[in-house]
Amino acid sequence: MNRTTTRIGIPSMAVFLKKYWFFGGIVLAVLGGYGLRDQNAWLREYDILTIGIFVAFFITGLTLETSQLSTQLRQFKAPLAAMISSLVFIPLLSRILAGFVLSWEYVIGVCIIATAPVTVVSGTVMTIIGRGNIPLSLFICVLGNFIGVFTIPFSLKLLVAAGGHVDLPVLRMLLNLITTVLVPIVLGYLLRSPLSGFRSRHKLAFSVFQQCMVLLIIFNAVAGSGPNIREAGATLPFLLAFIIFLHSLILAMNLGISKIIGLDRPSTTAFTIHTSQKTLAVSYLVWSGYFASEYPLALIPGIVYHLTQMIMDTFVAERFRKLSEPVGRPGNRLPA
Repeated sequence: MNRTTTRIGIPSMAVFLKKYWFFGGIVLAVLGGYGLRDQNAWLREYDILTIGIFVAFFITGLTLETSQLSTQLRQFKAPLAAMISSLVFIPLLSRILAGFVLSWEYVIGVCIIATAPVTVVSGTVMTIIGRGNIPLSLFICVLGNFIGVFTIPFSLKLLVAAGGHVDLPVLRMLLNLITTVLVPIVLGYLLRSPLSGFRSRHKLAFSVFQQCMVLLIIFNAVAGSGPNIREAGATLPFLLAFIIFLHSLILAMNLGISKIIGLDRPSTTAFTIHTSQKTLAVSYLVWSGYFASEYPLALIPGIVYHLTQMIMDTFVAERFRKLSEPVGRPGNRLPA
């Protein structure tokens, strides 16, 4: 019996770790950053995060699959609604709600993550899990990141100006975002054909690298804000509760929009999940460049939102997956 348990248990644990290693990495990044407070100077000294984020977005362009996007160009209703929701409705809703219950530093952090474009990888992965419209998910991703770079400086300036004086160099922020986000994506996309063999061989490694960059961002934020996090410790559970409520509301809003514009079930899955997600990498670039010194805790809402969307949307995707299965006996269901 012990031998059988061992044989079954070890592979099961290996599968579990392979599937959920990123969540464990988040815990280690937070604990490591807090335990090694102010030990992140080497990241700034060698511009490791800046270079790593550039490479991550280069990988995004390199691995971007655009062969199925032509159909979405002819059906622009859903992508247009996704841009309005992601870049207008979500920032406004987040700013209004955060202004009622959060401190000003957290309000700024909520505005930073709310104005960020959609995620590059996880939104499409969740869409696949939910058996959604993958071309629509990719189109939302591409369009959202290109447009979002141009809207962030102006949206953020308007949102934070409503609650206090924050001097944002809009044009310089726009130029920095173009340089660090759009340029590497375009470069990667232009090199897709010459590097087709290389990108197909290392697709898994690319995905792991991008996730590790998120973990490094979290480590850097916690390590650089250790004393402040300790002082704000009592408010963190309340912030978590607020972010869970906010993301739930955003998911419900996007589900409602998908119903109003008459999307089919696969498109509803893609729209609801991907439009509700936000990228931490771009949020970090904005925070570190223009808010870190005066508002060191302003990245915390972005980190919490990223963790929340990863966990909650996994269950949402599984729910959409079950809804896609035909009614009847389990044996008649679609294969997993």
